[in-house]
Amino acid sequence: MIRKLQLLSFALLIIWISACAGTPIPHAPDLVDITLPASANRVTTAVIQILTEGGYRVESTDGQNLTTGYREEISGPWNWLLQWRFGTGRSRVEAMVTPTSESSSRLHLNVLYEGKDGLFTQWEDSPTALPQSAQNQLRLIKNALQIL
Repeated sequence: MIRKLQLLSFALLIIWISACAGTPIPHAPDLVDITLPASANRVTTAVIQILTEGGYRVESTDGQNLTTGYREEISGPWNWLLQWRFGTGRSRVEAMVTPTSESSSRLHLNVLYEGKDGLFTQWEDSPTALPQSAQNQLRLIKNALQIL
């Protein structure tokens, strides 16, 4: 009887562990590559403003490349728990602003989103949540630049 109970508990453990295992769902990268009718300085300032307001900490490696850490989901000392284990989604952004002329510039915006479906599962690339999507970030940047 004990042997059957051990075998049953082992089988349930294997089923429970493999229930979350599976191939990741393929999805297209969330990026935007667009020419904007504004100078590179104005676009860079707008990108930094929008990303900072969205909860990202923006770092500029040079005049053109902007990168962020993971988005701050909640303010306070417990945000690291959401980014490490208890959250279900986290995102970061890479942006590159290159001048094409004095009055226009090219913006390449890439949103990297990771998600998971349980407390003990690994972070995997996932489709971007709408509020953090590249299209929504572009809309906010155009609003900041007052471009229709």
